[in-house]
Amino acid sequence: MNMMNDTIAAIATANATGAVSIIRISGEEAILIASELINKDLSKKEGYTITFGTVQEDNEVVDEVLVSIFRAPKSYTGEDVVEIGCHGGLFITRKILSLCLGKGARLARRGEFTERAFLNGKMDLSQAEAVIDVITSQNEYALKSSMSQLKGSVKRKIEEMRKEILYHTAFIETALDDPEHISVDGYGGELKVVVDKLLEELKALLISSDNGRIIKEGIKTVIVGKPNAGKSSLLNVLVGEDRAIVTDIEGTTRDVLEESIQLQGISLNIMDTAGIRNTEDIVEKIGVDKAKEHANEADLIIYVVDASRNLDENDMEIIQMIQDKKAVILLNKSDLATVVSKDMLKSYIEKPMIEISAKEESGIKELEQTLKDMFFHGDISFNDEVYITNIRHKAAIQDAYDSLEKVNMSIENNMPEDFYSIDLLDAYESLGSITGETIGEDLVNEIFSKFCMGK
Repeated sequence: MNMMNDTIAAIATANATGAVSIIRISGEEAILIASELINKDLSKKEGYTITFGTVQEDNEVVDEVLVSIFRAPKSYTGEDVVEIGCHGGLFITRKILSLCLGKGARLARRGEFTERAFLNGKMDLSQAEAVIDVITSQNEYALKSSMSQLKGSVKRKIEEMRKEILYHTAFIETALDDPEHISVDGYGGELKVVVDKLLEELKALLISSDNGRIIKEGIKTVIVGKPNAGKSSLLNVLVGEDRAIVTDIEGTTRDVLEESIQLQGISLNIMDTAGIRNTEDIVEKIGVDKAKEHANEADLIIYVVDASRNLDENDMEIIQMIQDKKAVILLNKSDLATVVSKDMLKSYIEKPMIEISAKEESGIKELEQTLKDMFFHGDISFNDEVYITNIRHKAAIQDAYDSLEKVNMSIENNMPEDFYSIDLLDAYESLGSITGETIGEDLVNEIFSKFCMGK
């Protein structure tokens, strides 16, 4: 059986009890199956219409439903699509799905509706991948970025570059086939200008992938400081509940405690670590080593200073550790008499500094704004900026970048023009894999297998 010619069905809403549920059907027999399900002829119904009906089995009412019709090609999948809205009980929903399957539909695979949308030309692969990113968005910026990609921001950018590459590849191939009429004298210099421009654009996309990863996955944040500086108290304030044990005993936190929080629309994957100090306690020392290891791998370090105590060798070690890291320094316990000032710290390190009191919860709003500004330099504009949030896209862009660098090397080394076209085509193919124009069936299946059922 041709998998694209059969009719598929699945529950499109969450696998949970709610007010309503939706069963989605797509394919040539979708409208016929829905007609048989409610015993009404829907064959003459126009697209974008809703019909009330009753689902029955053995002359007994199963549920009252609303049947929405979307006719090909003006549907999500590009095929005839029917969505059956029923009451949201799990038993009822599964029962109606079972009846659909009994009338000839096949249970859809994960992501098969979106896969059909891609195969039917309703969206390119970057847009299809954005669908699942929209569904799984964990914060405001991730959602905006995913929606931008769903609308084709990545597609348009990639198409522009591929068009440019294809033009020059075609010119070279034509010139090589017809050297009497088309000259390539001095063409290397002209091509280098184009390639340099493309390299600049690709480099910008690669750089954006750092912010893109943060937008999508969150900022890997590690809280460091001496014992009893207020690290755990800060975590509790940020989380909004007592997740970390807070005592006056130094060395209470020995393992890493992880939490995910939202600050002004961005996600922080935040870790509270053991207080950094020289210790003979074997267990505490393991905690200190783990704190240093996590700090080295972090996107952001929050260094909590106990401003009521003088700086010591442990503070100096932390300051040295974060010199070359993206970090913000919090002068905690501003509600007490302080002996450490911003000016004092500035003589050792230049980082954003904020006076806070974890106990009084003061300075937290300033911290939130500082973190947002540090990573995004103000508000992000998703209207004209493209952010690469997909690791597969980043790898393809890197491959294209490497291929274009080879073109420049060939130009610099005065290599024959056919060397240019080989690497130009490689770049063209790499970029095409992002939109799905040059991609194998196995990878397509792998991508859509990560989707949820019914989508």
